[in-house]
Amino acid sequence: MISDTELQEMYGWMVTARYYEERLQEEYLEGKQPAFDISAGPIPGELHLAAGQEAAAAGVCSHLDDADTVTAPHRPHHVAIAKGVDLERMTAEIFGRRTGLCKGKGGHMHLFDSAVNFAGSGIIAEGCPPAVGAALAAKKRGEDSVAVAYLGEGAISQGGFLESLNLASVQNLPVLFVIEDNDWAISMPKERVTDIRNGSQRADGFDMPGKRVDYDDACAVYEAAGEAIGRARDGNGPTLLEVQVHRRMGHFMGDAEGYRPEGDSERAKRRDSIERMETTLQKAGIDDDTVGDIRDRSHQRVDDAIEWAKDQPEPEPDEAYDDVFTNPPAGWTPNTKPEQAESTGGDD
Repeated sequence: MISDTELQEMYGWMVTARYYEERLQEEYLEGKQPAFDISAGPIPGELHLAAGQEAAAAGVCSHLDDADTVTAPHRPHHVAIAKGVDLERMTAEIFGRRTGLCKGKGGHMHLFDSAVNFAGSGIIAEGCPPAVGAALAAKKRGEDSVAVAYLGEGAISQGGFLESLNLASVQNLPVLFVIEDNDWAISMPKERVTDIRNGSQRADGFDMPGKRVDYDDACAVYEAAGEAIGRARDGNGPTLLEVQVHRRMGHFMGDAEGYRPEGDSERAKRRDSIERMETTLQKAGIDDDTVGDIRDRSHQRVDDAIEWAKDQPEPEPDEAYDDVFTNPPAGWTPNTKPEQAESTGGDD
């Protein structure tokens, strides 16, 4: 049974995430039109937004704490918000500012917040192996922490995902894999890129439980995830969960979406998990004033984070050489002058 407090917390995360994506869309498009210029504006580069996928984040992360690990794919903001990632520093990272989570060097796809054990990756399905590693570490340490790996339905045939399912099963690890099925693998409909309609069936080949939530309902996700995470904490191994969500925006900002059939985008918008949650709150007896206050506070939090981020300093050009990996020349030490070191030609 979901408590009123949990319902309100989930709703807060969901409206924060939705408004965050809408505000980022506004900021991103500034200076990029009428002729789309991906390098222009306050947010250069690509931007993948997750408006419409909030239920999958809220329903799962309600069961997690800071010690649990979460990895997210290239559409990560809703999951980061629900996991408790610092919103101001995340926003600064997206704007490429020095005070960002990764000093403005990672951008929106490569968010990392060690305070809450959250990481994102722009490589398809490649958050799965690190999540399995975190679960393995928790098991070896005798901790009851779990790991959660998010991925899209277009990634369920990737080697990194399938290998992760195998290792998680063989080692009986406390990890939950969450497939967000938004119907589109970039520009390809699901049925053209995968051999099954229900991605949770991938679990059958790895002797682990698999479950699908067929609609955008954070409460249904909460129930399914609670069972899986409880099983993981009790030492009973991994689970694969697929959640039907919807994509209200293009694959990336600037996507003309010419591949979507007429009316598909509007149909997706009518399947609104936030409206569904508002109905749930009303049925639970939570009054409209309380719901409105949660929404207003969430919107204000987003606006404040964006304004704070825009006021932050940009990195100096020479900071590009900081925090990088390199193969030092033979004989190098922190006190060695460059001319004293012998070049090796860049060993692998």
